[in-house]
Amino acid sequence: MSIAMPGSRLSKSFLTLACAGFAVAIGLSVPADRAIAQARLIAAPAPEARSDAGEAVQVVVDHAKVLRLPEKAQTVIVGNPAIADVTVQRNGVMVVTGKSYGVTNLIALDATGALLAESTVRVGAATDSILTVQRGLERESYSCTPACQPSAQLGDGKSFFEGTTGQSGARNAAATGAEKK
Repeated sequence: MSIAMPGSRLSKSFLTLACAGFAVAIGLSVPADRAIAQARLIAAPAPEARSDAGEAVQVVVDHAKVLRLPEKAQTVIVGNPAIADVTVQRNGVMVVTGKSYGVTNLIALDATGALLAESTVRVGAATDSILTVQRGLERESYSCTPACQPSAQLGDGKSFFEGTTGQSGARNAAATGAEKK
């Protein structure tokens, strides 16, 4: 873990980003190009993936991770499928997808039902390039890659979440021709 020293590039970037977010939260107008030019988001290091028995597997919400199953595994059980989902592929490969924040477990059994492996699955938020704006009790999230755009995240305020996902759904429907005219 690194700590930003006062006056460092990381410290200045964080301060600029925090000030821009605060200004937006209290209703001040900050030119987007100025905030983007001055603030650079520092990507967080990717979580380490471990598929060994007993060690935690870390996955980001809405992301997938490919892992190798133990030999002779026939059955895979996820403790809480609302947190993570597993798809078993050929040749002992499985894909773990983060569905919601939280911790669950993953169990692999052989054909006789004997336990081969058990791992903890931790599903967390994507921290790189996400700006969170708190407006009183309401939260809004923006994906800043590099320009900040609304990005509905778990935990956002209801009106912001529904508005953002509604617009995204309507746009996708129009693009696929599913929208009624």
